[in-house]
Amino acid sequence: MIKTRIIANKWFRSVLFLIYDICMIQICSFLALWIRFDLSTKSIPLQYVDAMMSYAGILTVTTVIVFSLFHLYSIVWSSAGIIEMEYIVAACSVTCVLQIAGMNIFNIVVPRSYHILWLLFMTAFIGISRMSYRALQLAGRHLGRKRDAAVQKRVMIVGGGQAGTLLIKELNSSERASGIPVCIIDDDHNKIGKYINGVPIRGTRGEIPELAEKYKIDEIYIALPTATGVERKKILEICQKTKCILKILPGLYQLMSGEVSIAKLRDVEIDDLLGREPIKVNLDEIMGYVKGKVVMVTGGGGSIGSELCRQLAGHGVSHLIIFDMYENNAYEIQQELKRNYPELNLTVLIGSVRNTNRLDFLFRTYQPDVVYHAAAHKHVPLMEDSPNEAIKNNVIGTYKTAMAAIKYGTKRFILISTDKAVNPTNIMGASKRLCEMVIQMCNQKSDTEFVAVRFGNVLGSNGSVIPLFKQQIAAGGPVTVTHRDIIRYFMTIPEAVSLVLQAGAYARGGEIFVLNMGEPVKILDMAENLIRLSGYEPYKDIQIQFTGLRPGEKLFEELLMEEEGLQDTKNGRIFIGHPMDIDYPWFEDELKKLDEAAWMETKDMRAMVHKLVPEYNYKLEGTVVEKQVAASGKTESEG
Repeated sequence: MIKTRIIANKWFRSVLFLIYDICMIQICSFLALWIRFDLSTKSIPLQYVDAMMSYAGILTVTTVIVFSLFHLYSIVWSSAGIIEMEYIVAACSVTCVLQIAGMNIFNIVVPRSYHILWLLFMTAFIGISRMSYRALQLAGRHLGRKRDAAVQKRVMIVGGGQAGTLLIKELNSSERASGIPVCIIDDDHNKIGKYINGVPIRGTRGEIPELAEKYKIDEIYIALPTATGVERKKILEICQKTKCILKILPGLYQLMSGEVSIAKLRDVEIDDLLGREPIKVNLDEIMGYVKGKVVMVTGGGGSIGSELCRQLAGHGVSHLIIFDMYENNAYEIQQELKRNYPELNLTVLIGSVRNTNRLDFLFRTYQPDVVYHAAAHKHVPLMEDSPNEAIKNNVIGTYKTAMAAIKYGTKRFILISTDKAVNPTNIMGASKRLCEMVIQMCNQKSDTEFVAVRFGNVLGSNGSVIPLFKQQIAAGGPVTVTHRDIIRYFMTIPEAVSLVLQAGAYARGGEIFVLNMGEPVKILDMAENLIRLSGYEPYKDIQIQFTGLRPGEKLFEELLMEEEGLQDTKNGRIFIGHPMDIDYPWFEDELKKLDEAAWMETKDMRAMVHKLVPEYNYKLEGTVVEKQVAASGKTESEG
């Protein structure tokens, strides 16, 4: 029904323009003679009148045909501009030339000035008709939007460059736009007081809170696609002092591709406030080691595992195998990859890395060339309550998977580790340190290249703090923070995974790759920012409650042990920590004891782990916290 109405309206407009043009052809012919003979109809010789009337039919048909060829009846005149005006001038000029030629062919004589005057009048009247249609359309929209101003959102544009201009243009012209551009913010003082498409530039970034209140702004659109991460963070921090909804253009590529539009605006996310440039890795240059290979991802349904699968799927692997014990996660990534990569040779299997027979079947059947081992229990408080499960799944699961890789000739094995493995204060971190030691041991006894990649917290991953904060805000609070001084390193999931893939390309065997996570972030700052991004005021609309450090939790995480040293790679974000000396035969014997004890549900698991990982400070949680507070140079009252 709607489509039929649109088509009907289109044809109606075209018919109106056609009737108008036919009338104008005759009127312009008369006006040309009238002007030629000094605005006196009596002075016009009858022979010229007869000549004009005898050629009227041919002129009308010719004009309509030429106008049709120049699309003057099919152009969307509500969006017309300079190019469309050029079409009008060209169409009228061609018609005039054909008129001169036709009259010469038929020996029809008119004054030479007639043709020039006819062209001028015709161009003017045709142009006026088309542009007035656009003006009426815009005026109608403007009046309609003024009428609905009470329900329209008042918008501030930050950025008076090309991106901001395009946004303003769309806000003013698009029927779908729900906002009215009220003012522009730009740091160029020379622009203050000037206008862009009728919208005034009122001030610089420092005046955003004041101007937002003065002009009763509802939403702020940040149109600075070329701004650095640091600059973007500073502007967002200023905007957060208002109670406005914030939206932002993703980046420079949008501007380059001509895709700057209201539809491309997105909500400001917490990662916009990290204050650093997004980590970019050209995967096409370094993914040769997986091209044409059979690749297995354990824990492939998890946050990191699923992103690994997404990035691997587009880089020419001959066969991608996803192995996960949680069927719902596995099913979701399976459906996504089938939808986005229909040609991908994909196998999704359910099972546990604890199951030796299942692993043996997998490796024997599929013979993977490369294994990314992301399967792990990683929730710190839960593992503190179930330490044996952390050992069974993380340590013994890694050991069994690594043994299967050795047995069936896997070429490269990449373990996903964590910063919590450094000087661990919880069983989860200690278990991941043991996993790193397993990897280093296996590298010594096989031709398989075993490496580990260590990084910090990942924004939006399962069990991370961001989803929890969002749930608490949605419930009206309070938002719970364990300690006002607690800090963490953060990275987005795609960033972390791309660096894992690149580290895999650097692998020679035995390395622990450490990812540079940038500057650490205070969890309290993150909680406050997330509350503001949700449209609330911290401590006023949403309370923040300090619950105290959980068992095994650190104030701050470390990425490198002092004993490991540090070595650069070609990527400034990736470093190599040299492994410590380990008595591997003794270590393997202890692993077997650990396995037996875990399955016997021993109560002494922490003591057994401490024997293997002396830096594991499980008995000194309070002391460790005090040391960390002292090291940070802060007390709880200073936050």
